[in-house]
Amino acid sequence: MRRAPMTSRGAEKLKADLHTLKTVDRPKVIAAIAEARAHGDLKENAEYHAAKEQQGFIEGRIKEIEGKLSHVHVIDVTTVDARGKFIFGSTVELIEEATGKEITYRIVGEDEADIKNGLISYTSPIARALISKNEGDVVDFVAPDGEKSYEVVEVRYE
Repeated sequence: MRRAPMTSRGAEKLKADLHTLKTVDRPKVIAAIAEARAHGDLKENAEYHAAKEQQGFIEGRIKEIEGKLSHVHVIDVTTVDARGKFIFGSTVELIEEATGKEITYRIVGEDEADIKNGLISYTSPIARALISKNEGDVVDFVAPDGEKSYEVVEVRYE
């Protein structure tokens, strides 16, 4: 399986989620199953079935996160000398040429992407167009809603 890039923030968040699942959620659901078993007949015990379903979800999520972490390539943008170029993990401020609207994006791994918070996947059309651009460059690309043109105002490595 190929290694997937991820920012150090994204990897830390996944590790924290995994820790919470293993140390808080898993013991809580095990206790809920034990309590539901104590109520007697398991065939008609809705609490037991709900707890078992929750346990399955938690165990599945643990396996999913462990799998992702085993194939991740963590990139810490603060340690890379990019010489002002926009690279994976960096933040860019853009101005849309048609409207003058300012937009800020950070290019992250696919699992970290959250457009509402300005985190876009490195596989997105705008990210691919921005990679290796410098401040002052104009970037043209085809978005799902048509052609776009942005000017790169600032590139930050945070």
